[in-house]
Amino acid sequence: SAPAPTPEEIAYLRRAVAQYFREEIGETVWAFAGVRSLHDDGEGEPENITREYHLVLDNKFREAPLLTIYGGKITTYRRLAEAALGKLAPFFRMHAPWTAAAPLPGGDFLWDGVEARVTQAQHTWPFLSRNEARRLVSAYGTRLEQVLGAAASEDDLGPRFGPLSAIEVLYLVKNEWARTAEDVIWRRSKLGLRMTKDETESLERFIAGAASPSPGAGEADEHSVTS
Repeated sequence: SAPAPTPEEIAYLRRAVAQYFREEIGETVWAFAGVRSLHDDGEGEPENITREYHLVLDNKFREAPLLTIYGGKITTYRRLAEAALGKLAPFFRMHAPWTAAAPLPGGDFLWDGVEARVTQAQHTWPFLSRNEARRLVSAYGTRLEQVLGAAASEDDLGPRFGPLSAIEVLYLVKNEWARTAEDVIWRRSKLGLRMTKDETESLERFIAGAASPSPGAGEADEHSVTS
């Protein structure tokens, strides 16, 4: 219920990473462990069990169908989703599969067009540094216009929380279901690796305020968020 990496696992990963650096790595600032549900195919040892997804449909008479998904990985999640809907197609009206030819959100540009997008972003928002423009383009692609909108200066981005600006945080809250600082800095990005404790706490307070309408406010303003 609360997985965590063991000291031995952390040491193993540090040794593997250390092979690529001339100098010794510093302290480990963050670590996590995840649990992957795998289908027991009788192989015995966990490392030998297939990572391919396995779909099991329970279809009892006069009961709603129950689909259980074992395994799978992020690189095949779209195919898995279509396979899952295919299993449920006899019970629900479904659209034809469509994801094979559809780019990921914000990814509707050529694979080698990132630097051109970065240059375009700096032209549209001249106050962005090259590094910040590259980070934003890498994170949001063609959706960057939705993130920054009509911002004309650094001040229009609002307060800063380390590498994050308020306008980016509000986008994540409104459009990507972020509800806490942890959602933003670990689940929507890994920017927590570059943020101090004070910056994270300040971000948490900002999100809490953004998600709560001001007392007596009849309508949400541009910096408030309703759920």
